[in-house]
Amino acid sequence: MLLPILRYFICCWGLVLVLLPATLRGQSPTAAAAAKTIIPGRLVFKLKASTGQQRNIPENTRTPVLNAALARLNARNVRPKFPLSAAPDARQPGAVNLGLIFQADLPTALPVEEACQALRKTGAVEYAEPLYSYPMLYQPNDPLSDSTLASGQYYLKNIRAYRAWDISKGDTSLVIGIVDAGTRLTHEDLKSQLQLNRLDPIDGIDNDQDGYVDNYYGWDFADNDNNPSRDPSSVHGILVAGCAAAAPDNNKGITGVGFRCRFMPLKIYPSTATGSFGGYEAIVYAADHGCRVINLSWGGVGGRSRFEQDVITYAAVNRDAVLVAAAGNTPAELEFFPASYDHVLSVATLQPSDERSTNATYSRRVDLSAPGINILTTWGDTDTDYMGVGGSSFAAPLVAGAAGLLRTHFPQYNAAQIAAQLRRTTDNINALPGNVAFAGRIGSGRLNVLRALTETAQQSARVISRTTAPARRAYAPNDTLRLAVTVQNLLSPVTNLTVTLTSLSPYVTVRQGTFEVGALATLAQRGNATAPFRLAVAASAPLNTRAVLRYRLQDASTGYQEDQYETLILNPDYVVLDANDLHLTLTSRGNLGYDGLGSDVGEGVSYRGSAPLLAEGGLLIATPTARVTDNVRNDRRSNDQDFTALVRAGILTQPLRADQEAYGVLQDSLPGLTNGRSVGVRVRQRGYAWAAAPHRDYVVLTYTLTNLTTDTLKPLHVGLYMDWDLPGEPGRNVATWEAGRRLGYLYDPAKPTYYAGVKHLAGGQASVYSIDNQAPAGAAVRLADGFNTAEKLLTLSSGTSQQTSGLPAGTDASQVVGATLPRLAPADSAVVAFAVVVAPSLAQLQAAADAAATRYQQVLPVRPAQGIAVALYPNPTTGRLLVELPAGPATVRVLSALGQQLQEHTAPTGHSIQLDLSAYPAGVYVVQISTAGGVTTWRVVRQP
Repeated sequence: MLLPILRYFICCWGLVLVLLPATLRGQSPTAAAAAKTIIPGRLVFKLKASTGQQRNIPENTRTPVLNAALARLNARNVRPKFPLSAAPDARQPGAVNLGLIFQADLPTALPVEEACQALRKTGAVEYAEPLYSYPMLYQPNDPLSDSTLASGQYYLKNIRAYRAWDISKGDTSLVIGIVDAGTRLTHEDLKSQLQLNRLDPIDGIDNDQDGYVDNYYGWDFADNDNNPSRDPSSVHGILVAGCAAAAPDNNKGITGVGFRCRFMPLKIYPSTATGSFGGYEAIVYAADHGCRVINLSWGGVGGRSRFEQDVITYAAVNRDAVLVAAAGNTPAELEFFPASYDHVLSVATLQPSDERSTNATYSRRVDLSAPGINILTTWGDTDTDYMGVGGSSFAAPLVAGAAGLLRTHFPQYNAAQIAAQLRRTTDNINALPGNVAFAGRIGSGRLNVLRALTETAQQSARVISRTTAPARRAYAPNDTLRLAVTVQNLLSPVTNLTVTLTSLSPYVTVRQGTFEVGALATLAQRGNATAPFRLAVAASAPLNTRAVLRYRLQDASTGYQEDQYETLILNPDYVVLDANDLHLTLTSRGNLGYDGLGSDVGEGVSYRGSAPLLAEGGLLIATPTARVTDNVRNDRRSNDQDFTALVRAGILTQPLRADQEAYGVLQDSLPGLTNGRSVGVRVRQRGYAWAAAPHRDYVVLTYTLTNLTTDTLKPLHVGLYMDWDLPGEPGRNVATWEAGRRLGYLYDPAKPTYYAGVKHLAGGQASVYSIDNQAPAGAAVRLADGFNTAEKLLTLSSGTSQQTSGLPAGTDASQVVGATLPRLAPADSAVVAFAVVVAPSLAQLQAAADAAATRYQQVLPVRPAQGIAVALYPNPTTGRLLVELPAGPATVRVLSALGQQLQEHTAPTGHSIQLDLSAYPAGVYVVQISTAGGVTTWRVVRQP
């Protein structure tokens, strides 16, 4: 990963020096957001606490299922990630157990996301994630004036550092961890500030027995050695260290904000081809080795990581360290990590005028701002050089240095209290012209170290935990939810604390938003679990909306007021059918469970709260001419992207045919636009779930296919690819087919905890193809090297010739259950329907499949491919009946069981009509529909 990082570094340098005026170098308004990248050949996973509480003993804490999965992945060197981490203390609410986190090395050709998915499916891990590399946030500038003059460090005046040093000059016992690109051990303004580990001198022995040999000067986590000196290509860590901890009173260079505080250099960027980013490992080391402040001047966009949040929580809560991070150098509203994680002080960049820097990232997650333009600091090409630089990388260590002063002056404060004191004593700069538009998104104000050290009567409460019910990653239109919070008072006591929740989004309504907390002593906590906040999502919420909620914490008796923010994701590009025991994710592009192999978009398929049961699932459509359309895995280590969403997946607010009804429309391209690779169909997908027994173990999926081409599709194959991985031993499954029920399913022959499969309900001739995912080279279908077009066509077009896989002992199996339609004329439509079924026993699976077939015939009848495209529901009905008609005029008649005509209606082209049977007694009636294509009849049950 070294070369991409260097390219980023060099590109930023060139952009700054060539394109920008001298006064604004480093302030590119068009800079792309720095993004994290996956480190290949490595992953981390965290054991569920219930799988074993012994720490750091791999074979004792891992289950046999997990060990088998690691073996199938050819994982090597599986070891505790943090073997020397401290166990959580029961007196520390929210502390984490890093002893349950393990790291594994993988074959370099194996996609890391695929391996993570395989471990998640075992049900033994809380999470499995890639490790990421983050770029530095370095934006260099021209040299400024003589660094020995006060004018050279204007920012010390802005943040009131000179007067603050009259109150506290820090202490050499206070160590700031500089987690960055290494340092220059001999620089005149840094060498005396190094925190040396005198318990482990350089002699080839781990004298202090901390697991690191000769870590006298610190550690290089990128190259795994004891040399934290910077790589010749990067001075970033030296620049950051100078801002926080350059030596004072030595008649040389500059002074760091932390004054007497020392720093520990921890190198996280590689100097060798085999090295890799080591930022989060360095955070744990810093926290375990006495750093009470840790600076992180790096980061990127790309979403949250539970592993990374665990590391942050460990350092901040378990080890009581103040973490300070750069908010980013992209002029956009972004969640930027690690700055946006919980327990991190996020610092945005200001100009010398205290106005927001033109390239500063802003967001509700920013805690405060600090100067970040023309920051004079140690350079490091020689032992006596200095440079003016710009960017949030250099705003953050000013705050880290200030935190060091506060930790010395207020030894009784914990890390959360230090962060609160820094937030509460900033100078409000919202009214400045350059800041008005960004109020609330550049933090509480500009850092003021003097106020932070002297204003000891501050009040600050904080929402420290949140629980939503139902617990989901995202919320659909019309969802309602409850939000329970725990509030802690961090500083001076409050007597009449109120928390008011307000939505800053038009798509979320707060129906109950007040929490009367009352009086809270310092560090006391109180929650509203008995009367949580209540919220509702608007029906009109756009796709993937990020809705911001504001907690306003107030004490009317003292005038205290402080805001905190929460983000909800609304209207994701999938829906979850969860009305019964089977919870199934249906995406807008025809996939089931997740939006592709390795994707975290979706909530999987689970049964009665189980771990995810389905690794990958999705719709396949094909013709004999090797035209195949799907969005599942391919043979290029990615997913096909044939379907696009015309109508995004959603949940009907007033379902007529089921307790829960999902819908969506997707389409592939016409064959002429893809050189004959695609089929040319539009698909209306529907999902139905019922809450009452005996219908709690299945979800019905129907697909209405319309031929968009000018040719008859003859035949047309349709199926569901389902890569089931059942709890117990995912590599020990048998796939089989029950022809009488048209039911394909998988189970573990040694320990059948779950049976899971797909039943063909209607449309065409049923087919099945059972796949051995571990098939050797030369097999007709071999998923080890991907799922190519020819293999997909084979699984759809082979009838029922491949009914079983894995007998007798089991294998890593999957299955395609499908149907073959003899023909589909241009502009014609046909319906194919399946039921996804899961149960704890074979008998219950079979009963659920039979119940699905009965319910389908009663409620969701559809025509055969050559018939008339009509839908009629609900059936049975208590009176009201909706009839969806095909293109062209139609006549609809209602007949009694004896054939007497009771009603007649004429409908124009393509209309739907409503029939009212409420005037008739309970019984069986016939609905007759006449069109140009013929006559079809339906039996309707009128219930009392």
